[in-house]
Amino acid sequence: MSVAVAGLNPVRRVMSNGVTVLAKESRVTPAITIHLSVRVGTAFDPPEMPGLAYFLSRLIDRGTDQMSGDAIAELLESRGVSLATSVTRHSLSLVCTCLVEDFVEVLRVIGDCLMRPAFPESEISTRRGEVITFIRQDEDNPASVASYGLMEALFGPTHPYGRRSRGTVASAERIDRAALIALHARTVIPSAVVAAIVGDIDPAAAVAACEQVFGGWTGQRGAVPELPLALPLTERRTRILPMMNKAQADIAYGFVSIRRADPDYYAAWLMNNVLGEYSLGGRLGDSIRERDGMAYYVVSSLDANVIPGPLVIRAGVSAANVERAIAAIDHEVAALAQDGPTDTEVQESKQYLIGSLPRMLETNANIAAFLQGVEFFGLGLDYDVRLPDLLRAVSRDEVHAAARRLLDPARAAVVVAGPYAGPAA
Repeated sequence: MSVAVAGLNPVRRVMSNGVTVLAKESRVTPAITIHLSVRVGTAFDPPEMPGLAYFLSRLIDRGTDQMSGDAIAELLESRGVSLATSVTRHSLSLVCTCLVEDFVEVLRVIGDCLMRPAFPESEISTRRGEVITFIRQDEDNPASVASYGLMEALFGPTHPYGRRSRGTVASAERIDRAALIALHARTVIPSAVVAAIVGDIDPAAAVAACEQVFGGWTGQRGAVPELPLALPLTERRTRILPMMNKAQADIAYGFVSIRRADPDYYAAWLMNNVLGEYSLGGRLGDSIRERDGMAYYVVSSLDANVIPGPLVIRAGVSAANVERAIAAIDHEVAALAQDGPTDTEVQESKQYLIGSLPRMLETNANIAAFLQGVEFFGLGLDYDVRLPDLLRAVSRDEVHAAARRLLDPARAAVVVAGPYAGPAA
């Protein structure tokens, strides 16, 4: 006998100007999470100005036509609100949680930040210094250096996925107010915005508040460059980036994988869980970290996106263990591709992923983020209800096929950054 699952059951409304509102009532606490997302990310950066979207995310809340950055910060702080801004390859987000009685005012303020940022010259100068500091910290961090090196090896230095998300010191120094205004005008428009409102509020009231804040906003999307596809490598690429003053070497090892919309996505997700995500790091963690003691950490991640994204294995090791660790990764990758997972591994991975769903949706902020992902990829408002069955339906043979398709040490990109100059002669 099947039991009906209520699920999140959010309300979705598209306003007349194109703003999408996702509202979910949750009466657990007298608070509301506001998650505004707009489809502009680092993949939208002009080739000559990498880091522009990241720079925009650092300035979006630092002043509007109506309020200075300090006034915005003071108003939010007086209500106990911490506003987080972030940017990924495809979206820029403003997220905060406020008390019910402050919701309308807080939504108005952060909505104004999104729609009408002023980009004051004084703030640009301050944020430029911060961005350059972050870039230099990345350049001094073996894990960041290896990760950026891997993305460049997989996608090429001119591909939007292969460029550094924060850009370079030179590009940060070139970014000016005109460039920020142009990017904002071209990309931050009503039809690109999704407002997820989750908490102690009736969905109809949440929609009405969004209508009040965003209803009079207009704008049309400028030309957005189409993302080129990156094909899987046909040969192995290895790059050593010596940083001899560091204590630890970081390995980034990976492949170009699949789109999120690929029919094999759920099989690939389970495959990655078996490889390096489940429990203490799947097969990789059991072999390289637990049994052999070679790594401080080892983990794999699958980033299937609007175009085929990376499948990345990352490990931190001592310089003396670099070659052994890479050989061990090669072995686990080849073994999973050749022999596939065991029935037990597939079953346990399904249980782990299905069992983690309720924990992933415990807080208003997590629910809002989940709804943003559902909307971005067009998964449907009942996705949380359908997801367990989508995973249960995957067979061991399908997981094995995904491993054969994606995993081949002969076609891997391998980047090492740290106190390691390469194999001894």
